[in-house]
Amino acid sequence: MPHSSINHARIAALIWNIADDVLRDLYVRGKYRDVILPFTVLRRLDSVLGPTRDAVMAMKKMLDEAGVADQDAPLRDAAKQDFYNTSGFSLQDLRHISNSTRLRQNFEAYLDGFSPNVQEIIDNFEFRNQLPRLTKADALGALIEKFLAPDLDLSPAGMDNHGMGTVFEELVRRFNEENNEEAGEHWTPRDAVRLMTRLMFEPIAGAIPSGTYRLYDGAMGTGGMLTVAEETLKHLTESSGKKVSTHLYGQEINAETYAIAKADLILKGDGKAADNIVGGPEYSTLSNDAFAGQEFDFMLSNPPYGKSWKTDQDRLGGAKKIIDPRFVVTHDGDSEYSLVTRSSDGQLMFLANLISKMKQETELGSRIASVHNGSSLFTGDAGQGESNIRRWIIENDWLEAIVALPLKMFYNTGIATYVWVLSNRKEDRRKGKVQLIDATNWFTPLRKNLGEKGVEVSSSDADKVLEAFKAFDEYEDADHSKVFDGVDFGYHKITVERPLRIAGVDPHRVYTAKEIKQLKEDGVRDESAPPLIRKALPYAATPDPLHGRYEAVIDGRTRVVEYEPDTELRDTEQVPLTEPAGDYADGIEAFFRREVEPYATDAWIDDSKTKIGYEISFTRHFYKPVPMRTLAEIQADIRALEAETDDLIADIAGER
Repeated sequence: MPHSSINHARIAALIWNIADDVLRDLYVRGKYRDVILPFTVLRRLDSVLGPTRDAVMAMKKMLDEAGVADQDAPLRDAAKQDFYNTSGFSLQDLRHISNSTRLRQNFEAYLDGFSPNVQEIIDNFEFRNQLPRLTKADALGALIEKFLAPDLDLSPAGMDNHGMGTVFEELVRRFNEENNEEAGEHWTPRDAVRLMTRLMFEPIAGAIPSGTYRLYDGAMGTGGMLTVAEETLKHLTESSGKKVSTHLYGQEINAETYAIAKADLILKGDGKAADNIVGGPEYSTLSNDAFAGQEFDFMLSNPPYGKSWKTDQDRLGGAKKIIDPRFVVTHDGDSEYSLVTRSSDGQLMFLANLISKMKQETELGSRIASVHNGSSLFTGDAGQGESNIRRWIIENDWLEAIVALPLKMFYNTGIATYVWVLSNRKEDRRKGKVQLIDATNWFTPLRKNLGEKGVEVSSSDADKVLEAFKAFDEYEDADHSKVFDGVDFGYHKITVERPLRIAGVDPHRVYTAKEIKQLKEDGVRDESAPPLIRKALPYAATPDPLHGRYEAVIDGRTRVVEYEPDTELRDTEQVPLTEPAGDYADGIEAFFRREVEPYATDAWIDDSKTKIGYEISFTRHFYKPVPMRTLAEIQADIRALEAETDDLIADIAGER
């Protein structure tokens, strides 16, 4: 039987039709997947295990008689697969049972006989929960009958592992497109995944030697990113005569999508890879890292956007008590540099998780491709987690590029999305640099929208992105690609204070904290009043008005003092890290003298509050001003409106 795409589509269509034939009156259309996906898995596994069923049963009997407790490895050997079934039943055996109650009992025994890795798939699909409904409607037997139809050959003789994986993925795609609201949460469009994998592999394809590579996804979904990455890497290296092997690792919190990912790998004959992925509600990547301390060569992810991670935060000890080394690091001399973001959105925490798993000792290091929405570029004030993560990434020179994707790329959202490409082994020309690529206009419209998805990045569209990426600073189209120094995205956030002025205060005495509090409550602010002094510094102190240290006469002696700031006049300013110092000590002073002092002569900078922040604005860097309309065009519109108004008035007045 040919293993062509036409045959794969035919098999998928036959399975799809079973849902309509058997489940139409039992389930709403969006719930067909709860039955059809696990049943497809069972049918394939049943076919694969057929030739060794007797050998497995014989091995099971021997192990039981010998009192062997850990039977998994020898039973896998007997089955010649990475899974097995010790129930003694096959679907063919169950096919001939007409009594629905007995059929359900034997079918449950059949499910119970599968190996632990398959049990995990069945449990996460929650497939046993469907049996009461199927039994009551006498539909279980009909399903078995349909899946054993001669024209639906899911055996290895009819379809190899790759073909079976293709069929299963086609079913998942169809069900996801039926449920557009859910699709975007767990299933990244293949065109986006292919672009991400190309950005991860192609720039270094010539430098990848033969060998073994570890691939990881910390927000795995149905596992599509890992399998596409594996295919892309093998295709690139095989075409140049290299031999590579890959090991896939992933983690996913959603039970059903985890079950799909694990099933997909087992159906493709990659049971060992299936053993390397973990998931289910207890396996949240942020609070329960299944791969702590491990490192990977290539990593990619599509973390959830705008999703609260408050539960994870609490499990980690609370926002202020998190000590997980993935999220509290040493940077710029600070051994407790926090990467902890606001609890309302944890997407950048997933990126920090990937970075923590970068290989440090290998020649290639690690490469990362991660897709995020726009908020990851700019949310978070200086010193907050989001800004700290951007600063940490850029100052460590890991960020190679950010690619702005077209709108309407994903199934359940039309918002702007961006691919971040990171490496800890930048080529020389990229060191200290960050490339921004605006690919928002490089897309192909779909003939029919799939939920919110109305466009795709075709192969030729992706070629344009890769061309810009590889050309780097030699790319001539500045409307689509720009290269910056990493420091260009950084700024100092400075706090500008002005003194509190209360009518009647004595300019020659220091006020206590209690007195100041009372004056704030009862006093009257007066711009013409003298500043209120809160502290006199030691006699050896030197004045520094720029930073709030002024001279005043206290008890007949000149002292250096600090004024109480007026919180109502407090302001903040962003000073680019690249601000030139000119004739001043640094860029901050130059900015202050130019932008603040002329308008507030009594202002100063509270340098204890100065923080460094980073943000990236695609809008600013790729802004295209819209030409203003000419006067003639505006006049023509006005005349047209006047004529239309005259006609309406004439109609109302009955003059026409």
